[in-house]
Amino acid sequence: MITPSISSKQVTRTWFVIDAKGKPLGRVAAKAAMILQGKNKAEYTPHIDNGDFVIVLNAGDFLLTGRKLRTKMYHHHSGFPGGLKSVVAKEMIERKPLFPMMAAVRGMLPKNKIARQMIKKLILIEGAEHNYKNVPLKNLEI
Repeated sequence: MITPSISSKQVTRTWFVIDAKGKPLGRVAAKAAMILQGKNKAEYTPHIDNGDFVIVLNAGDFLLTGRKLRTKMYHHHSGFPGGLKSVVAKEMIERKPLFPMMAAVRGMLPKNKIARQMIKKLILIEGAEHNYKNVPLKNLEI
């Protein structure tokens, strides 16, 4: 038995569209991360970026269940002593509506160099209209 392994020249990419309006943040992010990694394909190879492109429409209109709107925190550090900054999810959504979706998808990708290539194939759009009319798109339901 030989396990087939594809090279980067053999990768074929498709474009998927996900509508996040009214959908839970984690469900949308998990589906997008799986497609960006290429785990939905039979020829998945961990050391090669063979994932597809993902367009997330209404990326700022996701749903946070429970009390996450008031209790979920986003942290970043300036690098200086005492430089930890924390922001509540509700305030972060008001400031940067696309950031929570980007952070959720990035957190579900592997922590290596290939993930930096994968995240570039994620396109977040605030509204329901996009400019990718000349590309064949496949709709994904969540």
